[in-house]
Amino acid sequence: MAAADRLPLDMFYEREQRHPDKRYMVQPLAGGQLETLTWAQVGEQARRAAAWLREQELEPLSRIAIISKNCAHWIVADLAIWMAGHVSVPLYPNLTAESVRQVLEHAEAQLAFIGKLDDWPAMAPGIPAAVRCIGLPLRPSGRFDHLWSDLQCCASITDSPRPPAEQLMTIIYTSGTTGTPKGVMHNYSNFAFAASRAIKLFNVGEEDRLLSYLPLCHVAERMFVEMASIYAGQSIFFAESLETFVEDLRRARPTVFFGVPRIWSKFHHGVIARMPARKLDRLLRVPLLGRLVGRKVLKGLGLDAVRFALSGAAPVPEALLNWYRRLGLDLQEVYGMTENCGYSHVCRPGRYKAGWIGQNNPDVQVRISEEGEVLVRSGATMQGYYKDAEKTAETLTADGFLRTGDKGEQDAEGNLRLTGRIKEIFKTSKGKYVAPAPIENRLAVHARIEQVCVVGDGLPQPMALCVLSEVARQEPRSDVENSLARLLAEINAVLDKHEQLQGLILVKDVWAVENGFLTPTLKIKRNVVESAYGGRFAEWGERREPVLWHE
Repeated sequence: MAAADRLPLDMFYEREQRHPDKRYMVQPLAGGQLETLTWAQVGEQARRAAAWLREQELEPLSRIAIISKNCAHWIVADLAIWMAGHVSVPLYPNLTAESVRQVLEHAEAQLAFIGKLDDWPAMAPGIPAAVRCIGLPLRPSGRFDHLWSDLQCCASITDSPRPPAEQLMTIIYTSGTTGTPKGVMHNYSNFAFAASRAIKLFNVGEEDRLLSYLPLCHVAERMFVEMASIYAGQSIFFAESLETFVEDLRRARPTVFFGVPRIWSKFHHGVIARMPARKLDRLLRVPLLGRLVGRKVLKGLGLDAVRFALSGAAPVPEALLNWYRRLGLDLQEVYGMTENCGYSHVCRPGRYKAGWIGQNNPDVQVRISEEGEVLVRSGATMQGYYKDAEKTAETLTADGFLRTGDKGEQDAEGNLRLTGRIKEIFKTSKGKYVAPAPIENRLAVHARIEQVCVVGDGLPQPMALCVLSEVARQEPRSDVENSLARLLAEINAVLDKHEQLQGLILVKDVWAVENGFLTPTLKIKRNVVESAYGGRFAEWGERREPVLWHE
């Protein structure tokens, strides 16, 4: 950490004093009501909660969980935990009871803040008996050991705690596409390093607005929303639900917006469902009219005020990036991991290079290993995995570089291109290696495909399992088959022979977090996909049809 880096609580105290009455958070409530919290109100509530936490006489650096969908008091509780000298452990709000217990027991959590949840009765059995639960203002029905209102009866702490830079701040459990979640340890210095540089990189400030909708327990939302607001003074609007998302977006009119590829794809599909792609394409080609149409489309999505549009977690198809640029939205790709606070690479405006993510961020060192793996090092690199020295040693090199698990290459200008995952590359029965990600990227841009997973380990040729988009599900089968058969031919024409797809399998399932096919960050769990459909791979391969329906 550079000497100039200010720590998160220091930055919060400064903003609280400088503009106490400025709007900080806007929280939707039942019945269409809104609650607005100022910086002073957030500080006061956090201090009262911190006073209560101190009264519990827990050991210093005790782990305290936050289990909630995004809401204002998620962040207030986080601040209170730090002010009281403890470590926050956020959990995804849609975990199974078994996963909840696994994380809480591993972290040895003492308390848990419980907030907005869709299915608390299913999660509650995972709370160990020794963990006391505190109900946040927005919480599910049921009995809790304590309520937020109980904590607010305490007198505020009178000091402004300033934990040292090297002190453990949070443990973020990775969702993981396979295996058991690992607890990524970050200290105050890690967050300070990433946040202080990120706000300079994007030139964001007190007049900017954010919409918080991706899980706050994930490092991306933690940095782009929680830390960015503390360091830049932005206002945070919270989304109420999936059903009200577009309304929430229009209300916030964010000036900075971060999404995962599936979100950007859903926006695209939603627009195409209302206006045929060919008609929109024709309108966008007309110079003056095209700009007006593009702005109208963005306004309908609530994105017309966006200055910086970012996408991370997986590659965005180039055609989709181009579509947004034609609308007037310059969508930039971001690359990072939980293990480095999401702070690694981002494409700078005006420096886009087709097929490449972008340049490494300030003070981030990059090298490519002999195996082609991307290694990164910076002040945002984790302290290690909680209670797992072996995994830590596997992931961090002796000189402090983080092994990302991604294969890639970097050009002379610092642009990074990912070519696949080290562990996701599979071998066909012909002994040829195939990287599925680039092929999936080509398929995912098609309007009739919402999700795709390329498989082929031990098969003569790879095949692609596809989930149809909502638009495609309403169309005649013959239209879908003809369109996708043409797509298959186009893609196979540009692939090496050993990469060419045997066919497209249109699965009947919709892959979701709830049925276990996706991680909470909407990444496809390849092992689950292969387990669910693997028994039919050989049969589908033998049929040699370009498009097959999974009946």
